[in-house]
This record gives sequence, structure tokens and C-alpha cells, in this order.
Amino acid sequence: MKPVRSAARAMLGAIFITSGVRIVLDPGSRVDMAKKVTDHVSPLIERVDPRLPSDATSLVRLKAASDVVAGLLLVSGRLTRPAAAVLAAGLIPTTLAGHPFWTMSEPERGQQRIHFLKNLGLLGGLLLAASDTEGRPGLRYRTSHAVDRSQRTVQRSVRRAVRTAKREAKIAAASATVARRLPH
Repeated sequence: MKPVRSAARAMLGAIFITSGVRIVLDPGSRVDMAKKVTDHVSPLIERVDPRLPSDATSLVRLKAASDVVAGLLLVSGRLTRPAAAVLAAGLIPTTLAGHPFWTMSEPERGQQRIHFLKNLGLLGGLLLAASDTEGRPGLRYRTSHAVDRSQRTVQRSVRRAVRTAKREAKIAAASATVARRLPH
């Protein structure tokens, strides 16, 4: 299954790397589309920290750079789950801002619908990649089994301690009986 995962990640990451590099070098082509989102996000960024870039061009470049880095991580097999999650999170506003087919008329509406659905397909692949544990048990499974093992270990230790205490009590009682029979 490893070659299939590697090939799928390479195919999935390639689109983000190539488009990200192109947009980092020339963000102007995407700034107008991105303004639909950046106009809402910029005031929030300025409230968090006024020193952070909040203009549309900088935000488009940052998003494209994050796509390149996350795409490279996905392709290389390093930190694939967080990389896929970053790509998925960035794809949602990109899809909504870039392909609003519901606001257009035919024939452009049909083309934008296709791109919108294509991005939904990419989002589905990214969600699968973000949740893929590569056949290893997930954190939830491992923690529940660790708790079960711990409980069994504690129960076993308690049973052992009770048996030992009973045995020691019998030995002490027998010793006391023998000691009473001995001459003083």
C-alpha cells in the first residue's frame, strides 16, 4: 500500500506546488478574486496584531507559499497529515472565492461549476490524506487500549497485593499460635 499512498500524495500535492509557485511569483492574477475573502479576514488580522500583513496581495502570497510548503511536505511523505489539513483549510476559501458558479450565467456558470466540483474532489482527497494513519492504529485506538492495559495492570497488582496480604496474615496468625504454645 505504500507505493499507492506515495503516488496518490504526489499527484495530490503537485497541483498545490505548481499553482503555489506561480501565484507567489505573480499574485496579481489572484488578488481580485481573493478580495472577497481578504476583505473579511483583514480586520481580524489587524485586531490580532497590526504588524501582520493584511493586504490582499500579501495574504495571497502567504497562502500560495503555504500551499507550496504543505504540498512539498505531502509529496515527500513528511508530516503528511498536518500538511493535508493545511491544504484542505486553504482550499475552502479559495474554492468559494474563486469559483462562485451560483453568481454567474451560462456558459461560464458550467465551467465554474466544474472547477468548483474539481476542488471539492481535491478537498475529499486531502481529507482522506489528513486522516490516513498508514495502517497504524490511530491515537484514539492507542489511548483506549493503553487505558485498558493500565486498568488490567492495576487490577492484577491489587489482586496480587490482596493475595500477598492474606498469605502474610495467615503466616502471622500461624506464628502467633506457635508462639503462644512455646514456653516463656
